[in-house]
Amino acid sequence: MIAAAQWLHATTGRIATCPHSWMTAVHWVNQIAAKGLYTPTQTHGPKWGPTTVAVAQEIAALKECRPSIEYLARKLKTSARTIKYHLAMLRETGLLVYRSKGTRVSGVGGQASVFERTIPVAFDEALGIRTVGEGATRRPVGAAEESRTLLGKLAKKAARKTRRRPSRTRVSGRGRCTPMQGGTSSGSSTAGTHSPSESKLASGTSKSPTPKKSNCGPRKLNRVGRRFQLARELTQSVPWLKDASVPRIAWIIRHVSDAGWTVTEIQAAAERLVSDREPRRPSAVLAYRLSSCHLLYTTPERRKVLVDDWRDSRRAEQARHQDTDYAGLGADRTPARVSVQAIVREAFRRTKEIATGGPVDDADCFHIPVETAPEPVALEALDRETVLEMRAAAAIDPGFIYSALETGMSEQDARRLFTNWLVDQALTAQRTLAPAF
Repeated sequence: MIAAAQWLHATTGRIATCPHSWMTAVHWVNQIAAKGLYTPTQTHGPKWGPTTVAVAQEIAALKECRPSIEYLARKLKTSARTIKYHLAMLRETGLLVYRSKGTRVSGVGGQASVFERTIPVAFDEALGIRTVGEGATRRPVGAAEESRTLLGKLAKKAARKTRRRPSRTRVSGRGRCTPMQGGTSSGSSTAGTHSPSESKLASGTSKSPTPKKSNCGPRKLNRVGRRFQLARELTQSVPWLKDASVPRIAWIIRHVSDAGWTVTEIQAAAERLVSDREPRRPSAVLAYRLSSCHLLYTTPERRKVLVDDWRDSRRAEQARHQDTDYAGLGADRTPARVSVQAIVREAFRRTKEIATGGPVDDADCFHIPVETAPEPVALEALDRETVLEMRAAAAIDPGFIYSALETGMSEQDARRLFTNWLVDQALTAQRTLAPAF
């Protein structure tokens, strides 16, 4: 029976009325197979035999015809592959048809297929079984007179359980060590033996004539292992790839990894050109920027030029950050924005008034040398308005936090005054802008 006809809606057989009648049809197919009239379509694997009948018996004992491969393999003490072969033969002979095919559901596992026990139309034709009805729901109403004897024999076989013969372990063809009755050795086995020399006793010779070669050492990575190693190094060294999936990155860099690229060369190619129409996911950005790079930079010399240009661009970018007010500091390590300078000047004036206990000139409020800086003032002495103004100034320009740390304020007091979020943001920007070379 072809695969398309192994479904309940397409089968030409009829549904078995009971497990006993179905096993009768199984034993009839077993006789046909023993005569060589049935040959499985598969050219490898087991053939129809006692194991097939044993599988059919386990299926007939089920209330719901939903046999699991693992269940049948455990019951019959065979492999899952063997069970699959015999189920395929039961479907080919028309004894089993699919009611629903098993699927694999995410989070649940494999779902077993639901079968229907059917009797093939060849069985009815060979034994003269008369049926009424249409389709798979036909039911038998009689049998030919000449086939009643054969039906009786098949019914007796279906009534008793067939047991599989246990597999025998192959015995070696050599004779027994000790002569026994009927043994192959005619004389004593000790006739031609002699005692070994004293030098060959105990541990034997000091050095083996065929010493073993040690295979210890680092295992050589294949292409896939090299991709994963390179992807892991990228997620550890490139900041904007630290949260990316290593298997995804390994698949993205497969071409450049097979071409022998290093981590620095991949980072240079990924950060050399930046487009305004890039995706937002880090792995997608990497895939977009590495597109066709392995076809452009095909030699180590070209990749060296790419890395040199990338490093020069980073140095130029660092110089631009130091020359502009992006760093938040002027030439004298003070805030560069005029609005922030006014807020800082007013905050310092109030702080100095609290420290000295008298009025302070505005001209001396901003530039306070480190060696002549006043004693640190307790943060509890600052009023709420002053603290809010200082935090607003630090949110506008991180140079305010740099100036406070350089004039003697500890990092702990700075975090209490400006909040942890502002101090972390300022320190991270300072580390990012530090010279990389």
